[in-house]
Amino acid sequence: MKNIVILISGGGSNMAAIVRAAERDRWAERFGARIAAVISNKVEAGGLALARSHGIATAVVPHQSFDSREAFDAALAEAVDAHAPALVVLAGFMRILTPGFVARYEGRLVNIHPSLLPAFPGLHTHQRAIEAGCKVAGVTVHQVTAELDHGPILAQAVVPVLPDDTAATLAGRVLSQEHLLYPRAIAGWLSDTLSHKA
Repeated sequence: MKNIVILISGGGSNMAAIVRAAERDRWAERFGARIAAVISNKVEAGGLALARSHGIATAVVPHQSFDSREAFDAALAEAVDAHAPALVVLAGFMRILTPGFVARYEGRLVNIHPSLLPAFPGLHTHQRAIEAGCKVAGVTVHQVTAELDHGPILAQAVVPVLPDDTAATLAGRVLSQEHLLYPRAIAGWLSDTLSHKA
């Protein structure tokens, strides 16, 4: 069984969408894959209770307990490795990971970003898209590399930017696409991995 470990920092709406898709679309039967664990850097992350309600193992590695990014990432890697992951999924995980952590999971670490990369990496993507006069915005699922919000693109979805959009209304429209795109991109990755081994 291929284990998927999901990292979250908050409510975990993307994680919830992935968990629902894994159950609904029978990933265990189709891909030999399961969501093995959800790990957060915040004790109060709402997504942890949701994961537990689905019978998924959870862990917390609080970043405030560590005096350096490297020390936190080493502890996080230990928690992740306890589940022997085939894939590590960043789903609203609000920490910039060290190059060492990224290299450890090279080729099996994915992230979702609320813009059409390479446009608008980093923060405040929706406001920046509106200010730039973009007619469309969207969301990107990509493999993680040491450079922030770069790495091979796995999937994208496009939404219109409406004349009266605010950052909040655009964010809501993009988020609904995230919940559709992320599970689809992961299923595609699992399918590709299977076919490469065949």
